Amino acid sequence: MPDLGLETQLGGIVAGIDEVGRGPLAGPVIAAAVILHRDRLPARLLERLDDSKALSKRLREELAALLPEVAVIGFGEASVDEIDSINILQATLLAMRRAHDALGRATDHALVDGNRPPRLSCPAHCVVRGDSRSLSIAAASVVAKVRRDRLMAELALACPGYGWERNAGYGTAEHLDALKRLGPTPHHRRSFAPVAQHMRSPACG
Repeated sequence: MPDLGLETQLGGIVAGIDEVGRGPLAGPVIAAAVILHRDRLPARLLERLDDSKALSKRLREELAALLPEVAVIGFGEASVDEIDSINILQATLLAMRRAHDALGRATDHALVDGNRPPRLSCPAHCVVRGDSRSLSIAAASVVAKVRRDRLMAELALACPGYGWERNAGYGTAEHLDALKRLGPTPHHRRSFAPVAQHMRSPACG
């Protein structure tokens, strides 16, 4: 389970940063930066907060609703056009930088999930599997996942048939079948091979 050990070791104001959406065939990549108020965390968060992938949807949403009361949160996004233009890795780093900037306050350190740091205004410390080691990164993973899942559910209303309300844009069998039948939408990542092979007129606006 993640804890506050890395945050305590670094000292000062520490932001945890994580992203969601590197792998999907559709939709933006979304990052979150979270500064936890470490002296105000309720037991519910300390005991249950974890890598978003290890949590049920219901628990993710419950924890995401608690976090604004005890944290400063910033979100950043890189669009499908940016992903196709600069590649998914650079788009992910861009979203992370935007999330950090959106905090609206200076930080002494940032704990970044993964092994590639974005360019930030403070020292960035990469933590492999950070969402299972750092509570701040875990918090970022949860709020980013909840935000992106909700966005993809909204996009599913405009572009039905791809199952985005269930698969969040990932390449499930349902999604791949819809790509063959309906073709890509403007929300699909044209630089991703499973989308590129079906390019024709957009299926929806």
